[in-house]
Amino acid sequence: MECFRIDESGYTGFDLLNPDQPFQGASAIAISDEDAKRLIHKHFPKLQADELKYRALAQRPANHPRLLALQQDLLTNYKCVTYVCDKRYLLLLMFLDYAVEPFYHAHGINFYADGQNYSLASLLHVAGPKLLGKGALHRLLGCFQRAMKEKSQVALEDLIVAARATRWRELPEALGPLAQFAAPECLQAIATPGVSTDAAFIVLQSLISRMEVMAGGPYRVEHDQSKKLLTYHNLLQRFIGHQEEITFKQSEIASITFPLKLQSVAQVDSKTSPAVQLADVMIGAAIEAANTLMGQRKGRLDAQQVLAQYADDQLIHMLPSVNFQAQKRFRQGTQAEEVINYFAANFQKP
Repeated sequence: MECFRIDESGYTGFDLLNPDQPFQGASAIAISDEDAKRLIHKHFPKLQADELKYRALAQRPANHPRLLALQQDLLTNYKCVTYVCDKRYLLLLMFLDYAVEPFYHAHGINFYADGQNYSLASLLHVAGPKLLGKGALHRLLGCFQRAMKEKSQVALEDLIVAARATRWRELPEALGPLAQFAAPECLQAIATPGVSTDAAFIVLQSLISRMEVMAGGPYRVEHDQSKKLLTYHNLLQRFIGHQEEITFKQSEIASITFPLKLQSVAQVDSKTSPAVQLADVMIGAAIEAANTLMGQRKGRLDAQQVLAQYADDQLIHMLPSVNFQAQKRFRQGTQAEEVINYFAANFQKP
């Protein structure tokens, strides 16, 4: 059975405002340990370390051409997909999902039509800090993710106070439900047990949508046995166990159908799995490239070279875009509201 190996980077649980790790992502590669071992020896014949790690290899400039050549080998000859998201942008999307959309839903308005939530989140990401007041948006988002985690009355009240402390009238479409109305339907959505700002679910959903297309038939997944990946592991098991027959269109190029072709998931020691080590190299390079291009910090590999090697269907990104017409075209006719409601009903923690 075909096996995809997965590794992640940038996972910080519910805290999507971590300044040291602004991006989160994961890579999946359908490659055997035998082929992976051969490729590692081909590109790093003098490697002395017990385990191939992107962070360690990238520190030496002499390894940069080898890393790029290894990535090119993988992208050209194996089924690969990498997902990268801006965590602050993702948090803004979640804010709109829970602190805004329920208000519009209660008034019979489809807030997600043609991806307008993505456009509004992009606008908040780019112009929000200036529009809403210095530091006001950051404080609001901090209160939001705390309220999503704690579910307490105090945290919910602090969130309303933070919303009202912004210049919310500059963008009432996004801040009005909390700041003006303290909308009970929004507060109830935030306090719902099981929902959180942990992005692992979204990362996995995106990877699975591509693995399901790439896989020729039933397949399995292996990943490192780290504590961070335990959340991914449990989510994958829930996906596998869901047997209802249903399909959702998520964007112009992505959809997801249940039951999945994914049959099983297993944790392995990355030190004994060359294939998982290659997934680490892929996501490590992609996250570093994102940091470089967004001006967070300069990476060691040339970011443009890293991303140029990807085909369009090998790289999924969740990044803000103020090209609102393109956003509308890309998400026109999608089932965003249905997807969110269905996944909340079937996959949120009990």
